[in-house]
Amino acid sequence: MAMKTETHSRLTRAFGLLPATALNISNMVGIGPFITIPLLMASMGGPQSMLGWLTGALIVISDGLIWSELGAALPGSGGSYHFLREAYGHQSWGRLMAFLFIWQFVLSGPLEIASGMIGFGNYASYLWPGLTARGQQYVAVAVGVAALFLLCRRMTFLRKVTLTLWVGTVLAMVTIIVTGFSHFNAHRAFDFPPGALAFDRGFVLGLGSATLIAVYNYLGYYDVCYIGDEVQNPAYVVPRSILYSLAVCCAGYLALHLALIGVVPWREGIHSSFIVSDFMERLYGRGAAIAVTILVLWSAFGAVFALLLGYSRIPYAAAIDGYFFRPFARLHPTKNYPQVSLLVLGGVSIAAAFLKLDQLVSALITTRILVQFLGQLFAIPLLRRKFPDSARPYKMWFYPVPIVIAFFGWAYVFLTSGWLYIKIGLLTLITGILVFFIWAKWKATWPFNPSQDSAGGPSLRSGA
Repeated sequence: MAMKTETHSRLTRAFGLLPATALNISNMVGIGPFITIPLLMASMGGPQSMLGWLTGALIVISDGLIWSELGAALPGSGGSYHFLREAYGHQSWGRLMAFLFIWQFVLSGPLEIASGMIGFGNYASYLWPGLTARGQQYVAVAVGVAALFLLCRRMTFLRKVTLTLWVGTVLAMVTIIVTGFSHFNAHRAFDFPPGALAFDRGFVLGLGSATLIAVYNYLGYYDVCYIGDEVQNPAYVVPRSILYSLAVCCAGYLALHLALIGVVPWREGIHSSFIVSDFMERLYGRGAAIAVTILVLWSAFGAVFALLLGYSRIPYAAAIDGYFFRPFARLHPTKNYPQVSLLVLGGVSIAAAFLKLDQLVSALITTRILVQFLGQLFAIPLLRRKFPDSARPYKMWFYPVPIVIAFFGWAYVFLTSGWLYIKIGLLTLITGILVFFIWAKWKATWPFNPSQDSAGGPSLRSGA
């Protein structure tokens, strides 16, 4: 028995390796490291916070190998929704897992998109010193509207926009890193406070917080999986775009952090709202700081654009398969993009731009871990057992070691996030389970009427 790599052929396959990698990197970088490095330093109170980048990298690289195998074997729009449904059996537990993924995504997806909008508003206040907190929120809303306007286009046009925005993202990173290391002061960068590396409860909790922030910055390495139906030769492009983007960002973030604290003392940096602008102003004055701030804003807009592009395909894919409201399956009649899904997701994201950034980051990570990241860990062993003879264009290295590392890594991040966010994650999960069973009872589907599912439900298996 073999897996069927189901696709939605009405979409246009326009993304090759370079645009796909650019999409992931634009999503990963965005505004994240430019606004969260002060938060990351504050989580551990010193340069030792850079350990968060390393522990976070270990988790996401392991997880990236999981996404690579699944994305190559099961290319299609929807990403995790697609993987969970197939692995757990879409006529049984897969229905629950797919529903729970969409359920948490309705919250976490817009929160992640909104974080880029909020970061844009924060850095805009450097260019406009009199901008109030309310004004920053209005700027964030304008960014969301502009991204929606651009995304209402054909995929061939969006490929070009993605590459253009990616160039700005790379330029921002390279400019800061090169400038920082040309003025690097090792004594300033490694000014550890007393007891910085003492292994105690405070260190463990602090490292957990730093890792959570690092993971937030790494999110997006899998964005290509959400547009699998629009990727050329996905068996080749998907795993390579994931691993290339992870390699670039894992090395780049650590270098960026070092470059910044080698110029701006960390005791000052933890209080900065726009550390990159302060960094450049310290070296070359306000004119240079304005120029680099514009690059940061460009990068932030690129992340909002990339996230909306990828995430709008998730409700679309679920609606096509009958797992979500049917209107979300509607494509624009001439430009061939998921019209309703894009507009609804964009609207919710714009509304979320009025929330606080630190709370938003923690909430989106904890709600996503339980279903998407932990649930997806078991997809590969389940699929290998169910379909042992299926062709797998890419198989993860050192199986099953990455799965074990990712499991304990995600559990560590979740359990050290704080009771408030643990409760938010658990409440989201429990509520989703209850809603699913109410919906299943009303629709008379699994587990209340499994015979109906087996008789008429769609299948991802070949020959079904």
